Amino acid sequence: MEREELAGWLRLALTPGIGNTAARRLLAAFGLPDSVFAQTDEALQQVVGDAHAAALLEPPARLDALLDATLAWLQGGDAHGATRRILTLSDAGYPASLLDMADPPLLLHVMGAAPLDLLQLGRSIAIVGSRNPTPQGAANARAFARAFGQAGVTVVSGLALGVDGAAHEGALEAAANDELRPATVAVVGTGLDRVYPARHRELAHRIAERGLIVSEFVIGTPPLNQNFPKRNRIIAGLTRGTLVVEAALQSGSLITARLASEQGREVFAIPGSIHSPQSRGCHALIRQGAKLVETVADVFEELQFDTAVPATIQPVPSASASSATSEDDTSPPGALLHALGHDPVSLDALGARTGHATAALQAQLLELELAGQVARLPGGLFQRVAHA
Repeated sequence: MEREELAGWLRLALTPGIGNTAARRLLAAFGLPDSVFAQTDEALQQVVGDAHAAALLEPPARLDALLDATLAWLQGGDAHGATRRILTLSDAGYPASLLDMADPPLLLHVMGAAPLDLLQLGRSIAIVGSRNPTPQGAANARAFARAFGQAGVTVVSGLALGVDGAAHEGALEAAANDELRPATVAVVGTGLDRVYPARHRELAHRIAERGLIVSEFVIGTPPLNQNFPKRNRIIAGLTRGTLVVEAALQSGSLITARLASEQGREVFAIPGSIHSPQSRGCHALIRQGAKLVETVADVFEELQFDTAVPATIQPVPSASASSATSEDDTSPPGALLHALGHDPVSLDALGARTGHATAALQAQLLELELAGQVARLPGGLFQRVAHA
């Protein structure tokens, strides 16, 4: 993209009061951004009104600095073959599925080694959920994503902590032995010159090597709270359906599910313990008509994918699951209760999650059992006891 053309798109994106909807009206009326800015005040007023027309005629103060920063980002090298591109509404490679939304992004910044075809609606599924999942929830996200990837389905998520990160990890694992298979797409809420959260920097680099990272936000955009719910419509729009692994009743994952439903996409939810707050959002979605999911086959059946998939999922403990302790779980009993989650679990699985020796675990479990907080089940399983 030439400097002048990019400057026009960035100016349109930066103009105060001109959101995606108004920008589309302007483009429909006058053509490309250069033509928009060549119009008279009177012509612009007929499309967007007096105040917005005046704003369009005054170049934003930060335009030159943003243009230089964007060009520098586009020209930045990558040692692992990841390329950097900007897609506009006028580009042939712009995801067609996003054009059906009420407010498709004006610009998409894309970074990664995978082809842009990965963004076209096809064999794709979104996996979203809690930033503070139970150990079982994180393991489920990773295992489902791995199974989807092994079946050639692209996993799309948001690079957040918790379920998102576990989903990206599972998809990367599925692609590990196939150099030609794209792994996953991360849709983020910042500019692509930064990684948020910072602890996912290494994960983001691996995604760029095997997939794509996408953002509608201009270079330099920091992690602002209002931008994360906004990016969820892109996660939903790039996929055939959205799988919610765990979610509280008030969560961004439910926003993504609602947006998916509004866009005519399928919504899936994994049920959980009635005692777990992280299951209540999924249960609410199921009551509202989301499909209850126990296996990958449930998703494939609904989406009519013809690939043979495993009939069952056997999640394995993961690093993200074993380290997902909350700030309140600092004591040994509290940390062990968190590792237990709300589902039956074996002593071996607890050992993998916590890194503790079997003898130490048995002693802690006995203490919790005597306190009425843990129950011993047949088959050598243990389960956290919920008190009403």
